[in-house]
Amino acid sequence: MRIAIAGAGNVGRAIARELIENGHHVLLIDRDPKALKMESVPSAEWLMADACEITALDNAKLDTCQVMIAATGDDKVNLVASLLAKSEYGVPRVVARVNHPKNEWLFDNSWGVDVAVSTPRIISALVEEAVSVGDVVRLFSIRKGEANLVEITLPDMAPVVGRTVQEIPLPEGASLAAIVRDGRVISPQQHDMFAAGDELLFVATSDAEDKLKACFIS
Repeated sequence: MRIAIAGAGNVGRAIARELIENGHHVLLIDRDPKALKMESVPSAEWLMADACEITALDNAKLDTCQVMIAATGDDKVNLVASLLAKSEYGVPRVVARVNHPKNEWLFDNSWGVDVAVSTPRIISALVEEAVSVGDVVRLFSIRKGEANLVEITLPDMAPVVGRTVQEIPLPEGASLAAIVRDGRVISPQQHDMFAAGDELLFVATSDAEDKLKACFIS
């Protein structure tokens, strides 16, 4: 894939290196000459430009990108770059960094954002996931489809322990994505049996989250 990253700071460059290692073509965009540390990511394309300007995005050939990542340290820039990428260039997937939690509510599809990444929320979710047993923990939000990645760790007395996947009807708007057991990721099959301590990963709408708790915990 060709992926554009607005913001060539530490975050943008780290993302670029990871994506290049995974075989993607990456373009880094930044208007600050001091951020253009080309030797740090020599395999990337580089463009000194303002990602909030149409002419700059034309030069970046953003319409040839499958993903746009708005990763600057300024939420206003990330929102504008996301909106332009989606509305003017039809980029299929737009991911935006949220720097300040108070602005998180803005990062939705009305601004062209498919996935909003808020570091404070991710850290909070990881802490909850590590200490919460018998509760629904939201790990990640997928804003475009109004869906979330949620986790449930089954306590010893969970009513589903000892029952198979096919025996537990899921609420509408929820899908069991994986079972993590003893460090192994299991792709759930109908005959797989739930065990105490299993970490269950679901993709679910907000409305389905409480219903999942009723199915697997209550």
